[in-house]
Amino acid sequence: MGPFFVMSLLFGLTFGQTVSLCAPSEYTIHVEKRECAYCLAINTTICAGFCMTRDSNGKKLLLKSALSQNVCTYKEMLYRTALIPGCPHHTIPYYSYPVAVSCKCGKCNTDYSDCVRERVRTNYCTKPQKLCNK
Repeated sequence: MGPFFVMSLLFGLTFGQTVSLCAPSEYTIHVEKRECAYCLAINTTICAGFCMTRDSNGKKLLLKSALSQNVCTYKEMLYRTALIPGCPHHTIPYYSYPVAVSCKCGKCNTDYSDCVRERVRTNYCTKPQKLCNK
């Protein structure tokens, strides 16, 4: 390995996060309950974007800690609650949802993130829609 390659590798491992484009992004969640008359469209923010990852093809040459596969995930988040309109009195008409305050590139935490690519788009309403702005 030449000195230019080694320096480039060290630079990339050290400053890779600075070229990541992970940030809060506008997103609409559609929420409905079977008992309620309306579907609620909630505007919120989620973490989305590009994070630098390191290809594991060179795993014999690199330390295990240098082989991370980072995702754009929450650094700070808060939860808000919305009222779903048109619900009967015996139904709990509230829905709590996350709002991304800030984001980071890091390991995916399945406690609060979906770490799998969405295959089927199911974020839509089957009932008349009402809009809820954050």
